[in-house]
Amino acid sequence: MTLVSDADAPALAAAYQRNRNYLAPWEPLRPDAFFTGDGQRSIIDAKLALFQAGSEVPWVLADGERIIGTITLTGIVRGPFLSANLGYWIDGEYAGRGLGTAAVTAVVVTARERLGLHRIQAATLLHNAASQRILDKSGFAQIGLAPRYLKIAGRWQDHLLFQRILEAAK
Repeated sequence: MTLVSDADAPALAAAYQRNRNYLAPWEPLRPDAFFTGDGQRSIIDAKLALFQAGSEVPWVLADGERIIGTITLTGIVRGPFLSANLGYWIDGEYAGRGLGTAAVTAVVVTARERLGLHRIQAATLLHNAASQRILDKSGFAQIGLAPRYLKIAGRWQDHLLFQRILEAAK
């Protein structure tokens, strides 16, 4: 797990191209430009600007030089809230190997020990059992149902909400 960089744009575009159909049911509709190196470079630049502002931490997951997913803390809020949202995906060829759980666990440690966060929230589609298993194994608790929460695959869909309260580092 490493912070995304502009140099990742071609490999990230290739990862999204490989996984376009696999990810389609779980993600917003994407324009064709999203799946290109230039499209990814623009997205990476925006994410790195948010990183510099302290409101996002975008990582890539890799197997050697091959990017096999991403994991991101977004919407980082300081002050009395000390919270962030978590999003992630794993390459379909690598799914079911525990990589998602390992990445989420690593982000939890980073959020607690390096970012000083109190809480991480995540949301899954109601039928995304694989992502729900990752969150469960990573110590997240289901906290509710959000009707028509996100526009995924072209329509507003209900999501289950999860949170992980981070114990202070000792």
